[in-house]
Amino acid sequence: MHELLCGLNKYAKPTEDVLLLPVLTFTEKDAILSSKLELEAEKKGVPSRRTDAMIAAVTINNNAMLYTFNKKHFTQFTKRSLRLFK
Repeated sequence: MHELLCGLNKYAKPTEDVLLLPVLTFTEKDAILSSKLELEAEKKGVPSRRTDAMIAAVTINNNAMLYTFNKKHFTQFTKRSLRLFK
């Protein structure tokens, strides 16, 4: 939600509809997976943003699909069962 709202506010876009979306909680299980995702990416020489690893972990652990305009930030996590909306 934070990332969406920042982008919309940055470009003076309406935020009302976004506020209707459900928000998934970041859990201990997500912290464990996101730290592994971040370190795996770093070891491969393709570091990721910490927030991207956190978003990927929440998505994977909730068996959800990620809708993003920044697919390049998340493609490396598809090997860990992250599903991106096409």
